[in-house]
Amino acid sequence: MSGRIVIVGAGPAGLATARAYRENGGTGAVTMIGSEPRAPYRRPPLTKAFLRGEMPVEELPLARESWYAEHEVELRLGCTAREVDPDGGAVETDEGELRAEAIVLATGSEPVLPPLPGVEHPDVLTVREQGDSERVAQRARPGAQVLVLGSGFIGCEIAGSLALNGAHVTMIAQEDAPQQERLGGEVAARLAGWLGELGVELVAGARVEEVEDGRIAVLDDGRRVVGECMVLGTGSRPRVELAEAAGASVEQGAVAVDEHMRASDRLLAVGDVACAHNPSAGRRLRVEHWGDALAHGEIAGKTLAGAQARWDQVPGFWSTIGRRTLKYAAWGDGYDASDLVEHGEDAFTVWYSRAGRLVGVLTSERDEDYERGQELIRGGRRAP
Repeated sequence: MSGRIVIVGAGPAGLATARAYRENGGTGAVTMIGSEPRAPYRRPPLTKAFLRGEMPVEELPLARESWYAEHEVELRLGCTAREVDPDGGAVETDEGELRAEAIVLATGSEPVLPPLPGVEHPDVLTVREQGDSERVAQRARPGAQVLVLGSGFIGCEIAGSLALNGAHVTMIAQEDAPQQERLGGEVAARLAGWLGELGVELVAGARVEEVEDGRIAVLDDGRRVVGECMVLGTGSRPRVELAEAAGASVEQGAVAVDEHMRASDRLLAVGDVACAHNPSAGRRLRVEHWGDALAHGEIAGKTLAGAQARWDQVPGFWSTIGRRTLKYAAWGDGYDASDLVEHGEDAFTVWYSRAGRLVGVLTSERDEDYERGQELIRGGRRAP
């Protein structure tokens, strides 16, 4: 395409789209719009190194400031898209209308607030943007009593980081152990142990009924868990409102696109907001991983530039809990058998299978198995 491309969303997937479009010979005008007042930056450190104060803010940006001008990418920050009209070739923003030959939705996702009385109190915090991480770090100072609601990867990362910084952290989880449903009991027990070593108190198998004063979790059995502040790690949802209003098909809560990231001839979606067909998996997958957001953007940029590309890799990500790192790759829609293999000290591998075929791999200190596992999953092979 040689006309203007408007990328709605100035995050990693949006930047990857613009970068790949230029690298593959795309000559059309490119405009990226983002509601945050910041150029695209790294988000994984917001619950890890940046939250702990170990990464300076200068290391967050994904591209140097001059890159955008050098590659003729217009960056409109603090700008919000109100409506997209792919057929009419327009994006309506709070700064006026932009004409577009193609529109790329890279709107990401937003934290989910559980339906609890009191959860919208201003002292109940989430971590999605840089400012969120800065607010949590300020409130959860060393010695502070902090409640973390949710035991997913984000909740575990936040709890581990705050505990390392000297906060007294209590994690409240509906599961009996962190990530038990997703990763299995053996791994969940290890995660609980890792958090315990950091000093995190786990209140497991608990259901929160109400939040009082933004800092007290009232449980269904009458217990009251008190902290000085509360941080939610209760999941996220794709920002699909623009796509739905434009008549795009939504599947699994995200925009249905093909393996080239197209929802239609003039509308593409990438990153968290996309539910993309993966030929290797043989179905559409919705993923919320940093690496796959970059991959989606690369595919979309190549597609817009007229190059051949499709998304067929196995989704995967890394998670750091305290000082330990897990690497996980999987189709992400279930398994019926798992096999944990010990390698000594903290190293282990878990192979996840369904109907005899490998569908996931989880490793700690075992990079060779992580790489090998992705190849086996993609090829529909059996676990080793």
